[in-house]
Amino acid sequence: MAHFLWLLAGTIWLRPYVFIFLGAYLLIAIWHLGAGRALAFLVLGYIISWAAEFASIHWGFPFGEYVYIPATVDQELWVAGVPFMDSLSYVFLAYASYSLALLALTPGRWEGRRFFLEGEAALKGSRRALILGAVLMVTLDIVIDPLALRGYRWFLGQIYGYPEPGVYFGVTLSNFGGWFLVSLGLIRVLQLIITRAPASPWWDWGRRQFPSQALLGPALYLGILGFNLAMTFFIGETCLGWVGIFIYLPFLSWLALKLAPGRQQ
Repeated sequence: MAHFLWLLAGTIWLRPYVFIFLGAYLLIAIWHLGAGRALAFLVLGYIISWAAEFASIHWGFPFGEYVYIPATVDQELWVAGVPFMDSLSYVFLAYASYSLALLALTPGRWEGRRFFLEGEAALKGSRRALILGAVLMVTLDIVIDPLALRGYRWFLGQIYGYPEPGVYFGVTLSNFGGWFLVSLGLIRVLQLIITRAPASPWWDWGRRQFPSQALLGPALYLGILGFNLAMTFFIGETCLGWVGIFIYLPFLSWLALKLAPGRQQ
């Protein structure tokens, strides 16, 4: 037990940004969905993500062939060859991507400085939200994975690599295909938890509604994106950073215009 606690403390110490984003997810998702649903997705999302990572490092599917470098195996938690924090990250990435998809697809209105979505319930379990959420999650990985591959140049450390460098700043295209499949699975599970879990004190504990709540999940998404773009420029990967900005510029420009106060949506 003492060794486990030591490794857990080391995980938090080495990866504080992961747990900041995780804490933000828990707070936002509990307000949005209730504690039972937020925790259920945390557990199920972790299991799905870990299984995908485990399958990939052993059999090359769904992300293609790559290896984890166990440089920190005695400093942080690893689970059967997969860093604990790595699989944990998929949970808040999926929730944030799904939240942004709902914001993009659902009409909204401003009342002064308060923002409300109209008809969100009809889209919660829809294929449109599923597919757009998965695309947004993969797009986020297009920024994240090349930066993570260069972890030796910042405080992440070199945690993984490919037998042969991929065509996109060293990352393989199969990685992004795998991310799309896993993203579909994660967001579909989230949708089922949201739409099928019954109303009860445990499922709904902490749930509340307040103005502009629909902006919190997308704000988490933008926070994750901003952190990764900032680190990309910080390590001197200017070309990679600008590629990430230009990938997002059309969608975020359209979304900002869509959400502009006073605009009829």
